[in-house]
Amino acid sequence: MAKSPHVGVFVRLKPSSIHGIGVFAIRDIPRGTYVFRGDNLEMTWVKASALKDLDVETKKLYHDFCVSRDGKYGCPRNFNVLTPAWYLNHSKKPNINVDKNYDFYSVRPIKKGEELTIDYETYNDNKLRRDF
Repeated sequence: MAKSPHVGVFVRLKPSSIHGIGVFAIRDIPRGTYVFRGDNLEMTWVKASALKDLDVETKKLYHDFCVSRDGKYGCPRNFNVLTPAWYLNHSKKPNINVDKNYDFYSVRPIKKGEELTIDYETYNDNKLRRDF
């Protein structure tokens, strides 16, 4: 029998006071929990130079939702399949961290209703992150 779609789900998207849409706990999340289990779509890596002729709104998708590293953007395979992990907002005092495989885990207990945040500088080189 297949698992119900809510099994292993810890978060939902809601408006954020930090920026736009954020990721919020729907139940308490223990320290060390990999929060987005099942979100195992591989990233697609696109050279930043390949974006030069794109319109501004399309470029903003890369700025807002991608990992920037070594002159490339790590992106979802298609922007139409953004999962909650792509909506984590930045904080210098994050409650989420990322491992070498870009899997996100809680660094402390997170209370139901709390927004999940990450320090973007822990996995972005920020050289490509700029306003268009």
